[in-house]
Amino acid sequence: MRAPRTLVAAVATALLLTGCAAAERGPDKDGVVHLRFQSLAWQKESVDINKQLVKEWNAAHPKVQIDYVQGSWDNVHDQLLTSFEGGEAPDIIHDASDDLADFSYGGHLADLTQLLPARLRADIPQQSWDTTTFDKKVYGVPFLQEPRVLMANEKLLKASGVRIPTPEQPWTWDEFRQITKRLTTDMGKGRYGVAWPLKEPVSATLNLGLSAGGQLFHQGDDGKTTIRFTDGDEVVPGTVHDQVNTDASASAATLGMGGSDTLPGFFGGKYAMVPLGFSYRQQIAQQAPEGFPWKVLPAPAGKAGLTQGVSPQTLSVAEDSPFKKEAVEFIDFFLEPDNMTRLAKGDWMLPTGREALKDPSLRTSKDGWATGTALAGHLRSAPAQAVRGYQEWKDKVATPAYQEYYSGAIDEAALRQRLEKDGNLVLARYQR
Repeated sequence: MRAPRTLVAAVATALLLTGCAAAERGPDKDGVVHLRFQSLAWQKESVDINKQLVKEWNAAHPKVQIDYVQGSWDNVHDQLLTSFEGGEAPDIIHDASDDLADFSYGGHLADLTQLLPARLRADIPQQSWDTTTFDKKVYGVPFLQEPRVLMANEKLLKASGVRIPTPEQPWTWDEFRQITKRLTTDMGKGRYGVAWPLKEPVSATLNLGLSAGGQLFHQGDDGKTTIRFTDGDEVVPGTVHDQVNTDASASAATLGMGGSDTLPGFFGGKYAMVPLGFSYRQQIAQQAPEGFPWKVLPAPAGKAGLTQGVSPQTLSVAEDSPFKKEAVEFIDFFLEPDNMTRLAKGDWMLPTGREALKDPSLRTSKDGWATGTALAGHLRSAPAQAVRGYQEWKDKVATPAYQEYYSGAIDEAALRQRLEKDGNLVLARYQR
């Protein structure tokens, strides 16, 4: 859980006032440059691969040594903010693209535009670079990403006789709603066609909303961003709301759950489908009862097809690092196609790189890899990640508003008013 921002800012200020900023760094007495790489890898397989790649770099580059530092996703924003303000940030920073905007506008991250090698620039598609580009400058290298997919109990779907969707012929959102109603009827009392784990509802709602043409955030000619809740923005939340409150085809109990919390019910046949991030396949593969018939399906499509937003994992360089060139050289090595494939398999995610994505091991039908790779070309920058004030809007306005709408406590008109009226007040403070 993240610490209060005011507390973190106070700690950072105290560090500065007490003169704790890091001293200027240079090579050691033997002429060796040392770079600190803070990784957020947390699963054993992923940590092992990260450390192995560092080991391989160090063996081949005796004059530029990488010191591996273990970070945590739980508090990365505040931890980085404190280290930036205290002058003690790692040289190479692992994070997610939706966390970079405030750091880049705040001058804490290096502009990589002129430092990136042509190979790496060409290997990663522009729609991925868009996730780390702010004010026409690149502040991170996107390298792993995950679409949201439907984890399905194949036995229940086949027993109900519903059409099984593919990336080439996905369900529409309306078809998805009708199918969950049919599954619920066939499965019987106390069981549901779908379970939406929406403890953190904002990113899931916005990212899936792109498929229906939802955009929510609109930039005017003056460069300022405002919120408008259009018909396209209504499709995804409206489907979830109606499944829970009108059709009773989605479990209301899972609305406050995280993704992992729904898996026991999924394994027990209580839910036929659970929308989850692609990386949840690892938990299913490792925890499901032997012989459990699970299958990965594409999320429903709207008028924009299978398009959905993502916030890739990224590698950035601290502005204060005196070794930016060396840091980017390590990133280039770390994300060579074979290495990016190893990292993707370790995290059960998709690589952003075109060459890594061609690897046959990421295109097998086993564990749903082929469904994920088929979706890669449809992934776009998450709608709000470049919007200043997004974090406050998400925490104070959007999260409670969506939670109340999904539970049936407020109607669509109230949701629209809160997202627009209250949300625009928040954004305006960041755009004065």
